[in-house]
Amino acid sequence: MAKFVVSSVVLSFFYIFQLSNAASTTSYNVIRFGAKPDGKTDATQPFLKAWSAACRSATPSTIYVPKGRYLLKAIVFRGPCRSKITFQIGGTLVAPTDYRALGNSGYWILFIKVNRVSVIGGTLDAKGAGFWACRKYRQNCPVGASSLTFNWANNILISGLTSINSQSIHLVINGCKNVVVRNVKAIAPDQSPNTDGIHVQISTGVTITGSTLQTGDDCISIGPGTRNMVMSNIKCGPGHGISIGSLGKELNEDGVENIMLTNSVFSGSDNGVRIKSWAKPSNGFVRKVVFQNLIMKDVKNPIIIDQNYCPGNTGCPRQNSGIKISQVIYKNIQGTSATAEAVTFDCSPSNPCRGIRLRDIKLTYNNKAATSSCKNIGGTSTGVLMPESCV
Repeated sequence: MAKFVVSSVVLSFFYIFQLSNAASTTSYNVIRFGAKPDGKTDATQPFLKAWSAACRSATPSTIYVPKGRYLLKAIVFRGPCRSKITFQIGGTLVAPTDYRALGNSGYWILFIKVNRVSVIGGTLDAKGAGFWACRKYRQNCPVGASSLTFNWANNILISGLTSINSQSIHLVINGCKNVVVRNVKAIAPDQSPNTDGIHVQISTGVTITGSTLQTGDDCISIGPGTRNMVMSNIKCGPGHGISIGSLGKELNEDGVENIMLTNSVFSGSDNGVRIKSWAKPSNGFVRKVVFQNLIMKDVKNPIIIDQNYCPGNTGCPRQNSGIKISQVIYKNIQGTSATAEAVTFDCSPSNPCRGIRLRDIKLTYNNKAATSSCKNIGGTSTGVLMPESCV
Protein backbone atom coordinates (compact mmCIF):
# COMPACT_ATOMS: atom_id res chain seq x y z
CA MET A 1 0.00 0.00 0.00
CA ALA A 2 1.23 3.47 -0.80
CA LYS A 3 2.62 5.34 2.16
CA PHE A 4 0.24 8.10 3.20
CA VAL A 5 1.72 11.06 5.06
CA VAL A 6 -0.29 13.54 7.10
CA SER A 7 1.44 16.35 8.95
CA SER A 8 1.20 16.00 12.72
CA VAL A 9 0.64 19.74 12.75
CA VAL A 10 -2.71 19.25 11.04
CA LEU A 11 -3.86 16.53 13.44
CA SER A 12 -3.07 18.55 16.54
CA PHE A 13 -4.12 21.91 15.15
CA PHE A 14 -7.83 21.58 15.92
CA TYR A 15 -7.25 20.87 19.59
CA ILE A 16 -4.83 23.74 19.96
CA PHE A 17 -7.39 26.00 18.30
CA GLN A 18 -10.09 24.96 20.75
CA LEU A 19 -7.88 25.80 23.71
CA SER A 20 -6.84 29.13 22.27
CA ASN A 21 -10.43 30.12 21.51
CA ALA A 22 -11.44 29.29 25.08
CA ALA A 23 -8.84 31.83 26.24
CA SER A 24 -10.34 34.68 24.17
CA THR A 25 -10.88 37.73 26.33
CA THR A 26 -12.06 40.48 23.99
CA SER A 27 -15.44 40.49 22.21
CA TYR A 28 -16.64 42.79 19.45
CA ASN A 29 -20.39 42.73 18.71
CA VAL A 30 -21.08 43.92 15.17
CA ILE A 31 -24.31 45.61 16.33
CA ARG A 32 -22.25 47.95 18.49
CA PHE A 33 -20.46 49.04 15.32
CA GLY A 34 -23.75 49.90 13.62
CA ALA A 35 -24.87 46.64 12.00
CA LYS A 36 -28.62 46.09 11.91
CA PRO A 37 -30.02 42.52 11.84
CA ASP A 38 -32.85 43.41 9.44
CA GLY A 39 -31.41 41.95 6.23
CA LYS A 40 -31.93 45.29 4.47
CA THR A 41 -29.44 47.74 5.94
CA ASP A 42 -25.93 47.49 4.49
CA ALA A 43 -23.74 46.07 7.27
CA THR A 44 -20.50 45.99 5.27
CA GLN A 45 -18.81 48.93 7.01
CA PRO A 46 -19.85 47.89 10.56
CA PHE A 47 -18.37 44.43 9.91
CA LEU A 48 -15.15 45.99 8.63
CA LYS A 49 -14.93 48.24 11.69
CA ALA A 50 -15.37 45.24 13.98
CA TRP A 51 -12.68 43.40 12.04
CA SER A 52 -10.30 46.35 12.27
CA ALA A 53 -10.73 46.50 16.05
CA ALA A 54 -10.20 42.75 16.43
CA CYS A 55 -7.22 42.77 14.08
CA ARG A 56 -5.50 45.44 16.19
CA SER A 57 -6.14 43.58 19.44
CA ALA A 58 -3.07 42.25 21.23
CA THR A 59 -5.18 39.54 22.86
CA PRO A 60 -7.32 36.84 21.22
CA SER A 61 -10.69 38.26 20.24
CA THR A 62 -14.15 37.27 19.07
CA ILE A 63 -16.30 39.07 16.51
CA TYR A 64 -19.84 38.21 17.51
CA VAL A 65 -22.71 38.26 15.02
CA PRO A 66 -26.02 37.85 16.92
CA LYS A 67 -29.16 36.22 15.51
CA GLY A 68 -30.75 38.05 12.60
CA ARG A 69 -29.98 38.73 8.95
CA TYR A 70 -27.10 40.98 7.92
CA LEU A 71 -26.74 42.40 4.41
CA LEU A 72 -23.17 42.31 3.17
CA LYS A 73 -21.73 43.48 -0.13
CA ALA A 74 -18.40 42.16 -1.36
CA ILE A 75 -16.13 42.39 1.67
CA VAL A 76 -12.43 41.79 2.37
CA PHE A 77 -11.06 40.89 5.80
CA ARG A 78 -7.38 41.58 5.41
CA GLY A 79 -4.44 40.61 7.59
CA PRO A 80 -1.98 40.14 9.06
CA CYS A 81 -3.51 40.65 12.51
CA ARG A 82 -1.88 40.75 15.94
CA SER A 83 -3.65 37.78 17.52
CA LYS A 84 -6.23 35.04 17.04
CA ILE A 85 -9.70 36.03 15.82
CA THR A 86 -12.92 34.01 16.08
CA PHE A 87 -15.92 34.91 13.93
CA GLN A 88 -18.86 33.60 15.98
CA ILE A 89 -21.91 33.80 13.71
CA GLY A 90 -25.32 33.33 15.31
CA GLY A 91 -27.29 34.74 12.39
CA THR A 92 -27.35 34.76 8.59
CA LEU A 93 -25.17 36.82 6.28
CA VAL A 94 -27.08 37.67 3.10
CA ALA A 95 -25.83 38.94 -0.25
CA PRO A 96 -27.61 41.71 -2.19
CA THR A 97 -30.62 40.50 -4.16
CA ASP A 98 -29.16 41.99 -7.35
CA TYR A 99 -26.40 39.55 -8.28
CA ARG A 100 -24.54 42.32 -10.13
CA ALA A 101 -23.82 44.06 -6.82
CA LEU A 102 -20.93 41.68 -6.23
CA GLY A 103 -19.53 42.75 -9.59
CA ASN A 104 -16.67 40.93 -11.21
CA SER A 105 -14.62 40.57 -8.03
CA GLY A 106 -14.99 36.78 -8.00
CA TYR A 107 -15.65 36.77 -4.26
CA TRP A 108 -18.31 37.71 -1.76
CA ILE A 109 -16.56 37.23 1.61
CA LEU A 110 -12.77 37.13 1.35
CA PHE A 111 -10.14 36.54 4.05
CA ILE A 112 -6.66 37.34 2.77
CA LYS A 113 -3.24 36.93 4.42
CA VAL A 114 -4.70 36.03 7.80
CA ASN A 115 -3.46 33.54 10.39
CA ARG A 116 -5.23 31.86 13.32
CA VAL A 117 -8.78 32.75 12.24
CA SER A 118 -11.84 30.61 12.92
CA VAL A 119 -15.35 30.94 11.49
CA ILE A 120 -17.88 29.23 13.73
CA GLY A 121 -21.57 28.61 13.00
CA GLY A 122 -23.97 30.76 11.03
CA THR A 123 -25.41 30.72 7.52
CA LEU A 124 -24.27 32.36 4.29
CA ASP A 125 -27.10 33.07 1.85
CA ALA A 126 -25.61 34.25 -1.44
CA LYS A 127 -28.96 34.40 -3.29
CA GLY A 128 -27.38 32.89 -6.37
CA ALA A 129 -30.55 32.16 -8.39
CA GLY A 130 -30.42 35.43 -10.30
CA PHE A 131 -26.85 34.83 -11.34
CA TRP A 132 -27.58 31.25 -12.44
CA ALA A 133 -30.46 32.55 -14.59
CA CYS A 134 -28.12 35.08 -16.17
CA ARG A 135 -25.67 32.31 -16.98
CA LYS A 136 -28.45 30.26 -18.58
CA TYR A 137 -30.41 32.86 -20.52
CA ARG A 138 -28.20 35.91 -21.07
CA GLN A 139 -24.80 37.13 -22.11
CA ASN A 140 -22.40 39.59 -20.48
CA CYS A 141 -22.86 38.10 -17.02
CA PRO A 142 -20.36 38.78 -14.21
CA VAL A 143 -17.79 36.08 -13.45
CA GLY A 144 -19.73 35.02 -10.37
CA ALA A 145 -18.72 35.23 -6.73
CA SER A 146 -17.48 32.45 -4.48
CA SER A 147 -19.23 32.79 -1.14
CA LEU A 148 -16.29 32.34 1.25
CA THR A 149 -12.65 32.49 0.18
CA PHE A 150 -9.40 32.13 2.10
CA ASN A 151 -6.32 33.31 0.21
CA TRP A 152 -2.82 32.81 1.63
CA ALA A 153 -4.09 32.00 5.12
CA ASN A 154 -2.66 29.67 7.76
CA ASN A 155 -4.10 27.82 10.77
CA ILE A 156 -7.76 28.27 9.85
CA LEU A 157 -10.82 26.59 11.36
CA ILE A 158 -14.26 26.61 9.70
CA SER A 159 -16.86 24.79 11.79
CA GLY A 160 -20.63 24.45 11.76
CA LEU A 161 -21.12 26.84 8.84
CA THR A 162 -23.96 26.47 6.33
CA SER A 163 -23.62 27.99 2.85
CA ILE A 164 -26.65 28.10 0.58
CA ASN A 165 -27.17 29.16 -3.02
CA SER A 166 -23.67 30.39 -3.76
CA GLN A 167 -23.28 32.16 -7.10
CA SER A 168 -20.19 30.05 -7.74
CA ILE A 169 -18.04 27.95 -5.39
CA HIS A 170 -19.23 27.87 -1.76
CA LEU A 171 -15.81 27.66 -0.08
CA VAL A 172 -12.40 28.29 -1.66
CA ILE A 173 -9.12 27.39 0.07
CA ASN A 174 -6.27 28.86 -1.97
CA GLY A 175 -2.61 29.08 -1.05
CA CYS A 176 -3.26 28.02 2.56
CA LYS A 177 -1.60 25.85 5.21
CA ASN A 178 -3.26 23.89 8.01
CA VAL A 179 -7.00 24.32 7.46
CA VAL A 180 -9.70 22.35 9.28
CA VAL A 181 -13.23 22.29 7.80
CA ARG A 182 -15.66 20.54 10.14
CA ASN A 183 -19.43 19.95 10.03
CA VAL A 184 -19.99 22.32 7.12
CA LYS A 185 -23.00 22.24 4.81
CA ALA A 186 -23.02 23.53 1.22
CA ILE A 187 -26.39 23.44 -0.50
CA ALA A 188 -27.45 24.50 -4.00
CA PRO A 189 -29.80 23.02 -6.65
CA ASP A 190 -28.33 20.19 -8.70
CA GLN A 191 -28.64 22.26 -11.91
CA SER A 192 -26.90 25.36 -10.54
CA PRO A 193 -23.69 25.85 -12.58
CA ASN A 194 -20.21 25.73 -11.03
CA THR A 195 -21.47 25.69 -7.44
CA ASP A 196 -18.72 23.41 -6.13
CA GLY A 197 -19.02 22.78 -2.41
CA ILE A 198 -15.33 23.14 -1.48
CA HIS A 199 -12.41 23.89 -3.80
CA VAL A 200 -8.82 23.43 -2.61
CA GLN A 201 -5.69 24.42 -4.52
CA ILE A 202 -2.03 25.25 -3.82
CA SER A 203 -2.63 24.27 -0.20
CA THR A 204 -1.03 21.91 2.33
CA GLY A 205 -2.56 20.22 5.35
CA VAL A 206 -6.30 20.58 4.67
CA THR A 207 -8.71 18.38 6.66
CA ILE A 208 -12.42 18.20 5.76
CA THR A 209 -14.66 16.11 8.00
CA GLY A 210 -18.31 15.55 8.85
CA SER A 211 -19.63 17.72 6.02
CA THR A 212 -22.75 17.52 3.84
CA LEU A 213 -22.30 18.80 0.28
CA GLN A 214 -25.31 18.99 -2.05
CA THR A 215 -24.44 21.12 -5.06
CA GLY A 216 -24.60 21.60 -8.82
CA ASP A 217 -20.93 20.77 -9.37
CA ASP A 218 -18.18 18.91 -7.52
CA CYS A 219 -18.83 18.29 -3.84
CA ILE A 220 -15.10 18.77 -3.35
CA SER A 221 -12.68 19.72 -6.12
CA ILE A 222 -8.95 19.37 -5.65
CA GLY A 223 -6.74 21.57 -7.80
CA PRO A 224 -3.03 21.78 -8.60
CA GLY A 225 -0.55 22.10 -5.76
CA THR A 226 -2.68 20.32 -3.14
CA ARG A 227 -0.76 18.12 -0.68
CA ASN A 228 -1.47 16.24 2.56
CA MET A 229 -5.25 16.45 2.40
CA VAL A 230 -7.64 14.26 4.42
CA MET A 231 -11.40 13.99 3.84
CA SER A 232 -13.65 11.83 6.02
CA ASN A 233 -17.32 11.33 6.81
CA ILE A 234 -18.47 13.30 3.77
CA LYS A 235 -22.03 13.10 2.45
CA CYS A 236 -21.93 13.99 -1.25
CA GLY A 237 -24.88 14.33 -3.60
CA PRO A 238 -26.42 15.63 -5.66
CA GLY A 239 -23.35 16.96 -7.42
CA HIS A 240 -20.46 15.81 -9.55
CA GLY A 241 -18.70 13.80 -6.86
CA ILE A 242 -15.25 14.34 -5.35
CA SER A 243 -12.76 15.23 -8.05
CA ILE A 244 -9.04 15.62 -8.32
CA GLY A 245 -8.96 18.04 -11.22
CA SER A 246 -9.40 19.21 -13.78
CA LEU A 247 -5.61 19.15 -13.93
CA GLY A 248 -3.17 19.78 -16.73
CA LYS A 249 -4.74 22.84 -18.29
CA GLU A 250 -1.31 24.51 -18.14
CA LEU A 251 2.03 23.07 -19.20
CA ASN A 252 3.79 24.02 -15.98
CA GLU A 253 1.55 23.00 -13.12
CA ASP A 254 2.22 21.84 -9.56
CA GLY A 255 1.22 18.28 -8.71
CA VAL A 256 -1.26 16.70 -6.30
CA GLU A 257 0.09 14.33 -3.64
CA ASN A 258 -0.94 12.51 -0.43
CA ILE A 259 -4.73 12.68 -0.67
CA MET A 260 -7.07 10.49 1.40
CA LEU A 261 -10.85 10.10 1.33
CA THR A 262 -12.45 7.67 3.76
CA ASN A 263 -15.78 6.69 5.37
CA SER A 264 -18.00 8.69 3.02
CA VAL A 265 -21.31 8.27 1.17
CA PHE A 266 -22.26 9.36 -2.36
CA SER A 267 -25.98 9.61 -3.18
CA GLY A 268 -27.28 10.23 -6.69
CA SER A 269 -24.17 12.08 -7.80
CA ASP A 270 -22.87 12.18 -11.37
CA ASN A 271 -19.54 10.77 -10.22
CA GLY A 272 -18.13 9.13 -7.14
CA VAL A 273 -14.35 9.47 -6.96
CA ARG A 274 -12.88 11.04 -10.07
CA ILE A 275 -9.46 12.05 -11.36
CA LYS A 276 -9.74 14.31 -14.38
CA SER A 277 -7.11 15.93 -16.60
CA TRP A 278 -7.02 17.87 -19.82
CA ALA A 279 -5.87 15.96 -22.90
CA LYS A 280 -2.89 18.25 -23.45
CA PRO A 281 0.79 18.45 -22.49
CA SER A 282 1.56 19.14 -18.82
CA ASN A 283 4.33 18.58 -16.29
CA GLY A 284 1.84 17.87 -13.48
CA PHE A 285 1.15 14.64 -11.57
CA VAL A 286 -1.18 12.84 -9.17
CA ARG A 287 0.32 10.34 -6.75
CA LYS A 288 -0.23 8.65 -3.38
CA VAL A 289 -4.03 8.80 -3.29
CA VAL A 290 -6.28 6.56 -1.15
CA PHE A 291 -10.05 6.17 -1.65
CA GLN A 292 -11.39 3.74 0.95
CA ASN A 293 -14.52 2.69 2.87
CA LEU A 294 -16.97 4.38 0.51
CA ILE A 295 -20.65 3.73 -0.21
CA MET A 296 -22.19 4.55 -3.60
CA LYS A 297 -25.96 4.96 -3.91
CA ASP A 298 -27.19 5.21 -7.50
CA VAL A 299 -24.04 7.00 -8.70
CA LYS A 300 -23.49 7.33 -12.47
CA ASN A 301 -19.71 6.87 -12.47
CA PRO A 302 -18.68 5.49 -9.08
CA ILE A 303 -14.97 5.15 -9.96
CA ILE A 304 -13.50 7.08 -12.87
CA ILE A 305 -10.22 8.37 -14.24
CA ASP A 306 -10.71 10.60 -17.27
CA GLN A 307 -7.57 11.89 -18.94
CA ASN A 308 -9.34 12.90 -22.13
CA TYR A 309 -11.07 16.06 -20.93
CA CYS A 310 -11.23 18.48 -23.86
CA PRO A 311 -14.44 20.55 -24.04
CA GLY A 312 -15.48 21.12 -27.62
CA ASN A 313 -12.38 19.23 -28.77
CA THR A 314 -10.48 22.50 -28.97
CA GLY A 315 -7.09 23.40 -27.51
CA CYS A 316 -5.91 19.81 -27.14
CA PRO A 317 -3.39 19.39 -29.97
CA ARG A 318 -2.56 15.69 -29.55
CA GLN A 319 -5.40 14.52 -27.29
CA ASN A 320 -2.79 13.16 -24.86
CA SER A 321 -2.62 14.20 -21.22
CA GLY A 322 0.78 14.90 -19.72
CA ILE A 323 -0.47 14.35 -16.15
CA LYS A 324 1.28 11.34 -14.59
CA ILE A 325 -1.09 9.35 -12.34
CA SER A 326 0.43 6.75 -10.01
CA GLN A 327 -0.01 4.98 -6.65
CA VAL A 328 -3.81 5.30 -6.38
CA ILE A 329 -5.61 2.86 -4.08
CA TYR A 330 -9.34 1.99 -4.25
CA LYS A 331 -10.33 -0.12 -1.23
CA ASN A 332 -13.68 -1.32 0.14
CA ILE A 333 -15.98 0.60 -2.19
CA GLN A 334 -19.52 -0.78 -2.34
CA GLY A 335 -22.99 0.10 -3.54
CA THR A 336 -24.98 0.73 -6.70
CA SER A 337 -24.17 2.31 -10.04
CA ALA A 338 -26.76 4.23 -12.05
CA THR A 339 -25.03 3.08 -15.25
CA ALA A 340 -23.87 -0.32 -16.44
CA GLU A 341 -20.19 0.70 -16.42
CA ALA A 342 -19.27 1.43 -12.81
CA VAL A 343 -15.48 1.54 -13.15
CA THR A 344 -13.85 3.54 -15.94
CA PHE A 345 -10.11 4.03 -16.28
CA ASP A 346 -9.44 6.12 -19.39
CA CYS A 347 -5.78 6.98 -18.95
CA SER A 348 -3.36 8.84 -21.19
CA PRO A 349 -1.75 6.88 -24.04
CA SER A 350 1.44 8.90 -23.63
CA ASN A 351 1.47 8.76 -19.81
CA PRO A 352 -0.34 5.57 -18.72
CA CYS A 353 -1.63 5.26 -15.16
CA ARG A 354 0.74 3.23 -12.98
CA GLY A 355 0.45 1.51 -9.62
CA ILE A 356 -3.37 1.51 -9.54
CA ARG A 357 -4.60 -0.90 -6.85
CA LEU A 358 -8.13 -2.23 -6.41
CA ARG A 359 -9.19 -4.25 -3.38
CA ASP A 360 -12.66 -5.36 -2.34
CA ILE A 361 -14.85 -3.50 -4.82
CA LYS A 362 -18.55 -4.46 -4.99
CA LEU A 363 -20.66 -2.31 -7.32
CA THR A 364 -23.90 -3.50 -8.90
CA TYR A 365 -26.19 -2.19 -11.61
CA ASN A 366 -29.85 -3.23 -11.60
CA ASN A 367 -29.05 -5.96 -9.06
CA LYS A 368 -26.39 -7.44 -11.31
CA ALA A 369 -22.65 -7.06 -11.50
CA ALA A 370 -21.66 -3.81 -13.22
CA THR A 371 -18.90 -3.65 -15.84
CA SER A 372 -15.51 -1.98 -16.04
CA SER A 373 -13.24 -0.65 -18.77
CA CYS A 374 -9.52 0.11 -18.87
CA LYS A 375 -7.25 2.00 -21.23
CA ASN A 376 -3.52 2.56 -20.71
CA ILE A 377 -3.34 1.40 -17.09
CA GLY A 378 -1.16 -0.85 -14.95
CA GLY A 379 -1.71 -2.12 -11.43
CA THR A 380 -3.08 -4.93 -9.28
CA SER A 381 -6.48 -6.20 -8.11
CA THR A 382 -7.18 -8.30 -5.01
CA GLY A 383 -10.07 -9.47 -2.85
CA VAL A 384 -13.72 -9.41 -3.87
CA LEU A 385 -14.02 -7.65 -7.25
CA MET A 386 -17.39 -6.74 -8.71
CA PRO A 387 -17.28 -5.76 -11.48
CA GLU A 388 -14.52 -8.07 -12.63
CA SER A 389 -11.37 -6.01 -12.71
CA CYS A 390 -9.73 -5.00 -15.96
CA VAL A 391 -6.62 -3.74 -14.12
